[in-house]
Amino acid sequence: MTIQQRIDSDLKDAMRAKDAAKLGVLRMLKSAIKYAAIEKAGGDGDLDDTEATQVVRKQVKQRQDSIESFESGGRPELATKEKEELAILTAYLPQAMSPEELATAVRETIAETGATSRAQMGAVMKALQAKLAGRADGKSLSQEVQRQLAA
Repeated sequence: MTIQQRIDSDLKDAMRAKDAAKLGVLRMLKSAIKYAAIEKAGGDGDLDDTEATQVVRKQVKQRQDSIESFESGGRPELATKEKEELAILTAYLPQAMSPEELATAVRETIAETGATSRAQMGAVMKALQAKLAGRADGKSLSQEVQRQLAA
């Protein structure tokens, strides 16, 4: 089952259960995926799972940024709403890597690319992102690569 089929199925389930919060998030997600498909290939375009996952990641990132803004702005009720939406969205992402797995993958990629300084971080990041295919977010990858290249 593709991500889009899973979203459609969950959308129907949310309608049947009258779960307004989940329904709203899934409608927004379906709309974002459809918009990305139209942007990519025109009106009858479709996204593969990798591209759909990128759209979900973008939505997750938006929620994380909103949570930070609302918490720093003294709006805990809005931050709570965004956290609920974030929980729904993260169910559509692939299983994240543990910190140990991430550190091992970074170590191996640094060895493969032969990087020895932070100046070569771009090459390591490019190889890592291709290798991990969305199992880790860019921020945590970047922090781990910087940490290991500085050591």
